[in-house]
Amino acid sequence: MHDDDTIAAVATAPGAGGIGVVRVSGPGAAPIAHMLLGRAPRPRHAHYARFTEADGALLDRGLLLWFPAPRSYTGEDVLELHAHGGPVLLDLLLRRVYALGARPARPGEFTQRAFLNGKLDLAQAEAVADVITAGSESALRAAQRALSGAFSARVRELQTLLTGARVQIEAALDFPEEELELLADPALAAALTGLVAALDAVLAEARRGVRLTRGLEVVLVGAPNVGKSSLLNALAGTERAIVTAVPGTTRDVLCVELALDGVRLQVADTAGLRATHDPVEREGVRRALAELAQADLALLVTRADDWQRDLALLRQQAGASPELLVVVNKIDLDQLPAARSAEPDMPPRIALSAQTGAGLDLLRAELRARAGGVGADSAFSARERHLDALQRAAAEIAAARAEVARAGHGGMVELAAEALRRAQGALDELTGQHSSDDLLGAIFSSFCIGK
Repeated sequence: MHDDDTIAAVATAPGAGGIGVVRVSGPGAAPIAHMLLGRAPRPRHAHYARFTEADGALLDRGLLLWFPAPRSYTGEDVLELHAHGGPVLLDLLLRRVYALGARPARPGEFTQRAFLNGKLDLAQAEAVADVITAGSESALRAAQRALSGAFSARVRELQTLLTGARVQIEAALDFPEEELELLADPALAAALTGLVAALDAVLAEARRGVRLTRGLEVVLVGAPNVGKSSLLNALAGTERAIVTAVPGTTRDVLCVELALDGVRLQVADTAGLRATHDPVEREGVRRALAELAQADLALLVTRADDWQRDLALLRQQAGASPELLVVVNKIDLDQLPAARSAEPDMPPRIALSAQTGAGLDLLRAELRARAGGVGADSAFSARERHLDALQRAAAEIAAARAEVARAGHGGMVELAAEALRRAQGALDELTGQHSSDDLLGAIFSSFCIGK
């Protein structure tokens, strides 16, 4: 449970000339409102008020709004003071509120209280922070959908499907003489199959949501002098990387954040991959491979006659790599048309010219699709912890399904039941039905003060 004291913080402070809001929540909010207004405030009514010091000296004139529990953001009594946004003024107004009985809010404490009071579930509470930190229009809209409960609704659907499967398996435990008949019921197999399909769909959407939230991490790799830095500059629309005809110009990793058609990208330009005796360039190659290992998408920049060789060398050097897209550059020199193509068992290829811009629209469309921007109207924001919980749930359901399939041939219904119980626990973590204090502390400590 949260503290039952009263907290206060500046919720927004756009600067001098703007409007700043001091938000107060808790049982002491009512007497503070009465002291500042001089009378009991009307609920959800904007009062024009004089905000004064204890000796009556004027601090500011502004608006006082009162939201009694439970119809407020936190579910507690909430007071909002709308004043001029100067930082000195807001600091003095906060001090006055503290003197009347409030204490400074911890980061995320308003949203944490809203969660603890049942106004938001945990996925919605995290979406509050995602709305604030959204780096693109698509990410903002995805966060707003998660805040409105789109992600939570998908989780509840999974929980309903999972509960249905658990009921039948638990019945097999309670009635062992009918165990084989219950486990062989086609309805149970269909329920588990439907659950797996639904969970896979939510997991795919959550992966897209993670990319929208933090941005797609893209790394440019390839041999020296194939145009990686030129491609980065073309995508950025400005000269961010040094470009010369000398192989090995790029020695370190250069990271640039881009907003591309409403989605956020983190693009890393790296040293050319080749054997070298130069210790500085060799370190650049090592860093390039390290960047490749943690990226979401690798763009193998190459030439038309070399892409198969370069692809084989990349796979030899990097081993397991992220999603891969082959970018055939310098088509202006090779007199080739801009195009997108794909072959079985090969990564898709886009032929373009970073120099003339031909084919860049094809690459931008591909990057937007990989980043989750295509179909973003239905996307919701998500985080790595959500992926972890969904993946654990998927693994447990797969284990239960295997035990059920082996019923009568060594499969154990007890193991299936336990696996589904663990899957339920993993899903419960998403919305916070069962969350440790350590997890809650880690989540809400990442919020800004005043939220």
